[in-house]
Amino acid sequence: MPTELEKMLAGQLYDASAPDLLARRHRAARQLQHLNALLPDDPARPAHLAALLGALGAGSDVLSPFFCDYGSQIYLGERVFLNYNCTILDCAPVRIGDHTLLGPGVQLYTASHPLGATERSKGPELAAPITIGRRVWLGGGVVVCPGVRIGDNTTIGAGSVVTRDVPANVLAAGNPCRVIRALPAE
Repeated sequence: MPTELEKMLAGQLYDASAPDLLARRHRAARQLQHLNALLPDDPARPAHLAALLGALGAGSDVLSPFFCDYGSQIYLGERVFLNYNCTILDCAPVRIGDHTLLGPGVQLYTASHPLGATERSKGPELAAPITIGRRVWLGGGVVVCPGVRIGDNTTIGAGSVVTRDVPANVLAAGNPCRVIRALPAE
């Protein structure tokens, strides 16, 4: 029988209150409290960030305050930058490609719940991965919903709510987010 962690990572209904998952979230909360208390130039910041995340590429930085559920399902490529007050609910893997920028207040949500009220009230949750390509820019306050993929070299306008996949090499914006125009391929 699969564990609740295995079910969560497989995109199946899972019990978020399972002791193992609670322990993992509490561990991340303690790490975040320490990380968020460090000064921006504290030489210990990169080591604390690397201990929290699943992967931290060379030259990547995450400004505090930063919030996440587990940390261990967040994979940052090289030279990724997360501005102040980003939140990543990483119940499923979140992969962010090289040279990608997240503006202040960006929120990435892999967590979801059943749509039917009866099933939802029973408590199990769902999660679907988020993948953000290389050289992407998410403007301030962007929300990315579960299961979304954003292609390379794409810009998402500030305040957008991304509910569906966005292709590479486009400018997209709005609520719901939609492609505004193509950008030159680089």
